[in-house]
Amino acid sequence: MKILFIHQNFPGQYKHLAPLLARRGHHCVALTLRVDKATNWRGIQILPYSLPKRDGQKLHPWLIDLDTKVTRGEACYRAAYKLKDQGYTPDLILAHPGWGESLFLRDIWPDARLAIYCELYHLADYPHLNFDPEFDTSDHGLKALRIRMKNVNNHLHFPAADAGISPTRFQADTFPAEFRDRITVSHDGIDTVTACPMPDVRLNLDDGSEVTRRDEVITFVNRNLEPYRGYHVFMRALPALLRERPDAKVLIVGGEEVSYGASPPKGQTWKQIFIDEVRPQIPDADWARVHFLGRIPYDRFLRLLQVSRVHVYLSYPFVLSWSLMEAMACEAAIVACDTEPVREMLRHDGTGRLVDFFDGEALVREVSTLLDDEAARLRLGRAARLLMKEQYDLQSICLPRQLRWLSGVMDGAQI
Repeated sequence: MKILFIHQNFPGQYKHLAPLLARRGHHCVALTLRVDKATNWRGIQILPYSLPKRDGQKLHPWLIDLDTKVTRGEACYRAAYKLKDQGYTPDLILAHPGWGESLFLRDIWPDARLAIYCELYHLADYPHLNFDPEFDTSDHGLKALRIRMKNVNNHLHFPAADAGISPTRFQADTFPAEFRDRITVSHDGIDTVTACPMPDVRLNLDDGSEVTRRDEVITFVNRNLEPYRGYHVFMRALPALLRERPDAKVLIVGGEEVSYGASPPKGQTWKQIFIDEVRPQIPDADWARVHFLGRIPYDRFLRLLQVSRVHVYLSYPFVLSWSLMEAMACEAAIVACDTEPVREMLRHDGTGRLVDFFDGEALVREVSTLLDDEAARLRLGRAARLLMKEQYDLQSICLPRQLRWLSGVMDGAQI
């Protein structure tokens, strides 16, 4: 079978599924903006295309997002049309539609099955919008209207798509009922063989020191350090946390860009804004125990999770981070925020501890309590890993489920 993958940053969510389909003998091709020249990756033929240069034009601000997606959709359409002219016709198109690339592919191959990755439908009510009053600027309801406009891309894709897949129920349930009925909930999968506990793990830090499982290590991970992932809440809890735990080392992972939510004031970063806010409250000796690691390679990221004595995870009601589930697979004892997507993975005092997102005092109290209770840490960590193995394991659960989904998309064809 001929399978075409569409993802602006391929492989993205298809990093396990695409190679598996190639190994099973399917002819797999990917169109992506990520590479500059054609290449082969694990049996998949990866073909590049580029965006056209466009003159600046005046648009209503709410249309900029749609304009970007249509631009990408047109560029992908042109690249796909070249494939069609060369005689290529896919049986199945697997697309992440979030950036608009797959908008017009049905016009080229009307008989191909189109299955899309349904990451999120943007809801304009609380708690999806205005969850954090600190960053809620009064705009007479205009923000809700702008957010609704971001869903035009979703509404353009669903009439063309045969089916959708979403990694969590929280994400799937953001979609309207007429979309939701065609979405299968199936996580991308956690490699619990690679993400696993490692009692003798060692992690080198930027100051030349080393931490092991014998050290009191508190970890906090974002792709980028920003309010959407609770960085401000964690930083404001840091002075009290360092006072309470004089032997703890705090390891913080994340970049300085913006992945979600509002940008910081021009010329600033959220990382530095909240460092500047709390630094006067922290003595130099305590600040020396705080390590900002930036973005780190995956193998080092896993060692960080394996060495963690307590891992903190905070997020607005939004797409759940893989890092939380990988921490669970590594048997980390987790303190997380009590928001809906987190509750789908963590049960309070069953697989982790939950606190109110905005309650920094409760966060410090729960982290400190767990650090003093080895038996509780072991119990929670083992239960968290068991959940990952039994319901989210890549090889035994998630990939087989995705293959069954694809068989259904292809009306029972062997996948």
